[in-house]
Amino acid sequence: MFESLLEPFSYSFMIRSFLISIFVGISLPMIGSFVINRNLGFMGDAIAHASLPVLVIGAVLGASVFLSAIPAAIIIAVTLSYIISRSTVGEDTAIGIVFSTFFAVGIILLKRYNLATTLNIEDILFGQILGVSRGDVISTIILSLITISTILIFYKQILYLSFDPIGAQVTGLKTKLYDNLFLVVLSLAVIGALQSVGIILVISMLITPAAAAKLIIKNFQSAILVSSIFGILASISGLYLSFYLNLPSGPAMALSSSAIFVICWLFRRSVRLI
Repeated sequence: MFESLLEPFSYSFMIRSFLISIFVGISLPMIGSFVINRNLGFMGDAIAHASLPVLVIGAVLGASVFLSAIPAAIIIAVTLSYIISRSTVGEDTAIGIVFSTFFAVGIILLKRYNLATTLNIEDILFGQILGVSRGDVISTIILSLITISTILIFYKQILYLSFDPIGAQVTGLKTKLYDNLFLVVLSLAVIGALQSVGIILVISMLITPAAAAKLIIKNFQSAILVSSIFGILASISGLYLSFYLNLPSGPAMALSSSAIFVICWLFRRSVRLI
């Protein structure tokens, strides 16, 4: 059994996959805890879909995912923030319109510039962590570190804004600034995870580990830590399933994450920790 656990590490592509899994498993659930608290789950899904046209344009220009990710995150965050703040049709409706429009534009650009050899649509939608390059690993790690460090540096401000936005505004906190900062960091985290779980399933790694932690942990700060642990477990177990059962990596990680949530839900009353 011990040999079976170590066997994947004899392959360089699996080592790269494990590195990405660990960082994505930490960063997505960490920011996902705030997303759940602010009821922005749909926003995370929208950002994943809306990132497609910017990534396609980056591929056309010959830019890497990392170089495309930062402008993509800023463009998506500012666009969503502007439309939501000025929309009269409701936040969810506005987000739905934005992400469907951006995603449609991305698909059209993908076909228009015939990027099938550069960007595989199936990999974009469902992820292909087993095929990542060294450059992809570096990009994902940098984006994850930016996400983690930003959350840690501005933890108090983002926490205050998440639990009491009106009180934060009354006390003079620059709520608009930190709202936009949060959206930019959320965009970076989501785009950084597209290589592993893809556009469609990124919401699973963003929301499910954080939701599972919330079921059994009362303290918010502790829940963030536990959610990241769940994220790492889901990512790595999904990788093992993908390796040994020849399953798509993204869906395998999503199923592992869902399994953790189900276990926490079943034992939520008997295992309610501080």
